[in-house]
Amino acid sequence: MRYWTAEMQRADALLFGRVTYEMMESAWRQPATGTWPDWMDEWEIPFAETIDPAKKYVVSSTLSGVDWNAELVRGDLGQAVQQLKQEPGEGLFVGGVTLPLALADLGLIDEYEFLVQPVLAGHGPTLLAGLRERIQLELVNRHEFRSGAVALRYRPTRATA
Repeated sequence: MRYWTAEMQRADALLFGRVTYEMMESAWRQPATGTWPDWMDEWEIPFAETIDPAKKYVVSSTLSGVDWNAELVRGDLGQAVQQLKQEPGEGLFVGGVTLPLALADLGLIDEYEFLVQPVLAGHGPTLLAGLRERIQLELVNRHEFRSGAVALRYRPTRATA
């Protein structure tokens, strides 16, 4: 959790699809009481305190409105994200399954970070399933956790003619 808290702190804003936004909001939005829920462990609070006030953009054609420091992104996804990427700062963090696929297909992802868990699930969504073209990546960072999980950060390589 410390690792992801630090990663969230690097982002100027978070970019989510509707499903990820709603899931994150239900888990990490501070209640109106100002007190974190009893189910939240002490070690989770720094992450919650980082994501709760963060600026968020939500890509959705079905939501009529958002709050939780969020703005809806509508219209042409490529143009909207290009515009967000031109804002000053360190960058956007993207989460989810469907949205990263769309952004990868548009060539709008500058870095990919994968967390490999030492668990074989055998089911669930396949990340980036249906990608239109192969994207060659180069490893730029690796972080090993005591649990055996590994965070791998890659950048797309540019094809040379």
